[in-house]
Amino acid sequence: MSEPNPTVSDDELHAFVDMQLDPARLPAVLAWLQQRPDDAARVLQWQAQRLHLRQLARSSDPGPTPAALTQVVTRAARRARARTPWLQAAAVVLLVAAGIAGGRYWALAGGEAGSVAAAVSPPFVRDAAVAYAVFAPETRHPVEVAAADEAHLVQWLSRRLGTPLKVPSLARFGYRLLGGRLLPGEAAPRAQFMFENPQGGRVTLYIAVFDPAQAPRATSFRSVRIGDEESFYWVEDRFGYALNAKVSGVDMQALARDVYTQLQR
Repeated sequence: MSEPNPTVSDDELHAFVDMQLDPARLPAVLAWLQQRPDDAARVLQWQAQRLHLRQLARSSDPGPTPAALTQVVTRAARRARARTPWLQAAAVVLLVAAGIAGGRYWALAGGEAGSVAAAVSPPFVRDAAVAYAVFAPETRHPVEVAAADEAHLVQWLSRRLGTPLKVPSLARFGYRLLGGRLLPGEAAPRAQFMFENPQGGRVTLYIAVFDPAQAPRATSFRSVRIGDEESFYWVEDRFGYALNAKVSGVDMQALARDVYTQLQR
């Protein structure tokens, strides 16, 4: 009988980081990393080195290595003898989001702007996907501040992001607010609000506020899909918004349009 997960070589792991991996080998590499946190931590370290080298090659410094990378690598080193399932999942999804998002493995489909194959999404969209993958499965601590303290939550996050924030209602879609949390960003903090339906399905709204000189180009709705996870995002003025959930693209588009309308009001 053949192994369910054939051996993955270091050359293939390096190719994965460099976005040169044969797409046919991608499922095997991801399965390998999901079952081997030590290898996932190594690959994350290589990815951090790659990002650092890219920074040195640029005329202007785009900022430090993303905090999400540093945190996962640190946790992996500390828990070498006591791995937890969420760390394994976070490591693999982080590799997908940070390592492959700039390459040919991401297929992007525009809502109002048509389809664009293998396009590069803004970094905050990849960070939103990582945050969803890490916190949406959590049962004990999915949020930092619960919905019972919604007024405090909104005030706190607004103060940390430096601008008034709004929390949309997803009640008409069957989702209630669970709460939210503060997350690290490349140059400034980010906010994540989490919603849940009676079946336990969760949706997150990730909000980034940019310096006017560094804001990504404004976009209408765009979508990115990885496996069964759908992400709808848009950029307007200084704000970047990303909705993440494990639902169909049609349902996510309806959610995104409703959230957009509420935020405009």
